[in-house]
Amino acid sequence: MPPDSLTPVTHTAGQDTAASLLWSRYRDAAAPAPQIWNDVIATLLGHRSIRSFLPTPLRPGTLDLLVAAAQSAATSSNLQAWSVVAVEDPARRSRLSKLAGSQKHVVDAPLFLVWVADLARLADIATNEGVEIEGIHYLELLLVGIIDAALAAQNAVVALESLGLGAVYIGAIRNNIEAVAAELALPPLVMPVFGLCVGHPDPAVATDIKPRLPQEVVLHRETYATGGKLAALARYNGALRSFQREHDLTVEDWTSKVTERVRTPASLSGRHRLGQALRNLGFQLR
Repeated sequence: MPPDSLTPVTHTAGQDTAASLLWSRYRDAAAPAPQIWNDVIATLLGHRSIRSFLPTPLRPGTLDLLVAAAQSAATSSNLQAWSVVAVEDPARRSRLSKLAGSQKHVVDAPLFLVWVADLARLADIATNEGVEIEGIHYLELLLVGIIDAALAAQNAVVALESLGLGAVYIGAIRNNIEAVAAELALPPLVMPVFGLCVGHPDPAVATDIKPRLPQEVVLHRETYATGGKLAALARYNGALRSFQREHDLTVEDWTSKVTERVRTPASLSGRHRLGQALRNLGFQLR
């Protein structure tokens, strides 16, 4: 991006917008003050999950544009080891919703995208070239496909939010990936990574920017710094409790919630058997 597209933040409405978005993202007096700004940064910091959608169809060409944005993301060694399945059929969205914990927004959103790590395409190309594909069965290649899919999807989310659309990721698509793979007729060596609901946000349902951890918790300079984060985590617990009360959500500390999530295999909602599921889908995971 050209340097002149980065606008110094001055005492203007732009400064108010920047400060407001940063405050919403952290709700922390220790958060850094904005020094430079532009519309791309405003879109990124304004991200929020949308779970209530209008029935309005997407404009023609929207899906193609989102895929172009997705394909503009970085990809390891230009392998482009991902694909996306666009699901618009209401019956199929309903079945996928049931496989993903019966989340209503999967049914309500006019477009549901299932992002997949796609090693089948690489395997087919190698086979057509008459080459054995031992290397494709190693964990590294699956990791490449998962990362490529995540980068592509996030590019699409930034693009759709810049168009006034909303989205929410659906990680529960991994609750039973064999059934999802069967529903989408995925060949072996293709892993459903996550889903993405896309549509026009319902303005009648209020949404807000959820606070994130203080930067001092996630930002390490030069080397990883262990310990010394308890005060920052306590501040974050307080910020999130405030957010929860404002939105009539269950009030609980973030530290308690994440501890519960990693405490037992049962808390993974079926994803504790992901390794075996992947082997069932043709991944050898050497």
